Parts: sequence; structure tokens; C-alpha cells
Amino acid sequence: MANFILIGICIIAGILFRKSKTLPKDAHRGINAWIIYIALPAVSFKYLPHIAWTKDLLFPALAPICVWLLGWLFITVYGRLTKISKATSGGLKLVSGLSNTSFIGFPLIVAYFSEKELAIAIICDQVTFTLLSTIGIIVAIRSSQQQKLSPKLVLRKLLTFPPLIGCILALIIPHYIDVNPLNVLFDKLAGTVGPLALFSIGLQLKFGGWFSELKHISFALLYKLMLAPAVVAAIALFLGLNGMITKIAIFEMAMPTLLTAGVVAEQYNLNPKVSNLVVGIGIVLSFITTGIWWMVLTYSRLV
Repeated sequence: MANFILIGICIIAGILFRKSKTLPKDAHRGINAWIIYIALPAVSFKYLPHIAWTKDLLFPALAPICVWLLGWLFITVYGRLTKISKATSGGLKLVSGLSNTSFIGFPLIVAYFSEKELAIAIICDQVTFTLLSTIGIIVAIRSSQQQKLSPKLVLRKLLTFPPLIGCILALIIPHYIDVNPLNVLFDKLAGTVGPLALFSIGLQLKFGGWFSELKHISFALLYKLMLAPAVVAAIALFLGLNGMITKIAIFEMAMPTLLTAGVVAEQYNLNPKVSNLVVGIGIVLSFITTGIWWMVLTYSRLV
């Protein structure tokens, strides 16, 4: 219960600070910088060196790729049927195919399951960020045509992404240097992810003008919150997979849109109004839909 109260307090605090204009308009950027450059790499060092790598962990690694590919197909078909612009289609692909596996996913996993399951969730998270940094950037560039697409650009975006760098270092360094004396430090830094991420979300939540874009928003959220995790669950059922690793992978795919996907959509002018509305409304709805998915995963005995 304390975790759910914490989630509510952090998001509401962010909303109130934004409405009261107590903080600068772009205060969330500084908070996000701390999370991306410090806290998320610390999460990697806290959990990754202690993971017992097995073939079962392939499922949480492949689940985000499956969701991205199906999301791309879903929005492509929707775009052709509705004849939306290339920019709108690109924005919807970004906000439909990438899950908020850390900022929302980590606190909810702690709330619904336990903190130790973050070791599984971080695998989903790193693959998701890699997708955004590679294929996501390619989609954004092709949809906006503001920059010339080049392998050098994509590689630079990927290799300078701090959470990915932290993930790689956390997998390599412990083989040569004992980092156990720093575990308390990593624990303290990693503990800032949840509260600060939720506070940042509250600072950014905006819902104005949603009704005029209801059709686009509905299709994007239908896929992101319901169809995507349902497909991943169906794949797990087909393959005969079960257990906590499978449950966490499915639960992570039920998360709302990755915040950074909305930022990229805005950066490349991919109908940022619709993209940000999908992000904001999706976060609110996800507190209901993830509860439904938790009950399905806990009581249905499907996985």
C-alpha cells in the first residue's frame, strides 16, 4: 500500500508544482537528466551483476522487440486506412510501440510484485531504450525528414545514451573489479528513480485538447495498454512459458508509453500534440489497466 501512496503523492505533487508555477517551466529536464545520467546507470550496477543468466531471460529481452514490430504494423495499417500524415503516423508509432519500463514500470513492479523483480525488468528496459535509440530514431528522422538519415547519426545516438552505457559497464566491470563495496551507493542512487520519475511525470502531464484527437489517441492506447501485453501473453502461452520472469515481461509490456518517445516525437515535430496526449492519458489509464493485468497474471494461472 505504501508504494501506491508514494506513486500518488509524487505524481500529484508534480501536477500541483506545475499548476502553481513554483518551479521553472522546464524543471523536469533537470530531473530527467539526473534519472538518465545517474540513477538508471546505478540501477544497472545494482542488479545486473547479480543476475543468473539463463535462456529464460530471452523472453523479457525479446518482448519489447515484439511489441515494437506489432505496434509499427498496427499504426501503419491504421495510417493507411485513415490517411493520416506521415508525421502523425511516425509519432503514433513511437508512442505505441515503446513501453515506459522504468519511470512507471519500476515503481509499479515494486508495488505489485517485489523489488527483487527489478532485475528482470531492467532487461526489458535496456532493450526498450536500445530500440528507441536505433529504430525509433530512424522512424523519427524518416517521418520528419528534418535530418538526413545516416548510420553515423544512429550510432552516435546509441553510443552516447547513458542508460545503455551503464548497462554495458555493469556487465563488464564486475568481472575485473569488485564493486560490492559500492552496493550501498548504488542502492541509494537507484532508489531515486521511482520518486523523481513520478514527480517528473506529474510536472509534464497535460490533457488540454484531447477530445479533438480522440480517435488517434484511442487507437494508440488500445494497442499499447491492452493488445500489446495480450499478444506477448499469447506468445508465452503458445511457447509454454510460465513463472515470474514471464509475468514480469508481460507486465512491463502493459506499461504506458515511454516518456522519452514523446520527447523524440516533439523534437522531430511528429504531431507533438497527439504524441504528448497519448503519453499523458496513457499514464493515467495505466494505473487501471496494469491493475487488471496484475490480476490476470496472478489469478488466471495462464502463465
